[in-house]
Amino acid sequence: MPTPSSSSQPSGDRAEQCVTLAATATLPTRYGTFTSYAFRVADGDSEHLALVMGDVSNQSSVLTRLHSECLTGDVLGSYRCDCGEQLDLALRYIAAEGRGVLLYLRGHEGRGIGLSNKIRAYALQEQGLDTVEANLELGLPDDAREYDSAAAILRELKVTSVRLMSNNPKKFDTLSQHGIPVCERVALAIPVRDENERYIRTKQVKFGHYFEENE
Repeated sequence: MPTPSSSSQPSGDRAEQCVTLAATATLPTRYGTFTSYAFRVADGDSEHLALVMGDVSNQSSVLTRLHSECLTGDVLGSYRCDCGEQLDLALRYIAAEGRGVLLYLRGHEGRGIGLSNKIRAYALQEQGLDTVEANLELGLPDDAREYDSAAAILRELKVTSVRLMSNNPKKFDTLSQHGIPVCERVALAIPVRDENERYIRTKQVKFGHYFEENE
């Protein structure tokens, strides 16, 4: 496992973000006990958190979730999105297996537009726009997130390949471009609610997200 002040080395077919491990500590949770690793991204002020259960160093097929920060969903339980429920289910899956990694990617609020702009986009959605249309109406990108730093963190944790809990093809592509094979997609089957049905269908239609019928 990495030690504080260590940093990742670029690898793969794509320029890799440089991340530095700033701190590590044990984190007992309702799901079980994880080792937490706080990483800083070298080219900005971003900090990301890795929660690791079990031995993942130099291991393949590690159950992994790249989770974008979402205050309204993760903390407040908003039904406008499925983020909080995905976070909960991913941690449950890792706990059931006894091994895995969850990367909590900060700076991804509102697909990278920030909290205030996300609330502004919510107001436009109440007027009938979908999530993509609302962002564009505000003059903002439909999705400003990057996953290069996530790949760098997995490299730092010495994970050799993953089973990825995600519906987002961009995450699969980014990891593969950085030389981290995704050997399986693990679906997170979240019930569709009236409040988030359009949000989920927009992800499927406009971003090409994968969804099973029961999601």
